Amino acid sequence: MASLMKKVQTLISANLHAMVDSALKANSMAVFDQYVRDVEDNLENLEDAVATVGGELKTLRRKKADLDQQAADLDRNIDIFLREGKEDLALAAQSKLNSVNRLAQNYDETLQRQEVEFQNLQDARLKLEAKLTTVKQEREELQVLLDLARSKEITVKSIKSLEDLTGTGDADIARVAESIRARLDKASAQSEMLAASLDDQMDQVLEKSALEAQLAERKSRLGLQ
Repeated sequence: MASLMKKVQTLISANLHAMVDSALKANSMAVFDQYVRDVEDNLENLEDAVATVGGELKTLRRKKADLDQQAADLDRNIDIFLREGKEDLALAAQSKLNSVNRLAQNYDETLQRQEVEFQNLQDARLKLEAKLTTVKQEREELQVLLDLARSKEITVKSIKSLEDLTGTGDADIARVAESIRARLDKASAQSEMLAASLDDQMDQVLEKSALEAQLAERKSRLGLQ
């Protein structure tokens, strides 16, 4: 369980800016795809762990309730035995009551630990699900940027290839080449404007994620979560 929580915390604390930079430099979505696979695998393990610990909690609560009932019955019987002058039975019942109370105390301590672990698992699952949603959104936007970058590279190569045509001396070829270059320049300008808009959107999303993380930490300190 500790190993699973360590992996989950690592995924939750993953730096989105670093992943974006890595993907842009490599011109590949592989880093995002691997992260998504890792998160989905660990989410599945977390859900299984939550179900397991939740089941254990129910069992512990039921056993603790049984012990509490036994203790109440024994306590009542001790009073009855003492009123009837049955000291030996009262002594036996008191001894059993002490054992039941000790066992109930152990169950109380175990229950507290299990409840903390159960809550931690649930919190980790919610945080990891939120991180996965954010990363998937980032991936979609980054894919658009990479597609634009590839399109721009093709445009640049096409423009460079036209440089030779414009200098061939054939007026018709030169005019055609110049017309194509004008269309490519327009397409390139449109790509740059769209890319700039997406850059701004990505910065806003990343900044919002950072702000939300700060607020979440502050809420945790204030005990508001």
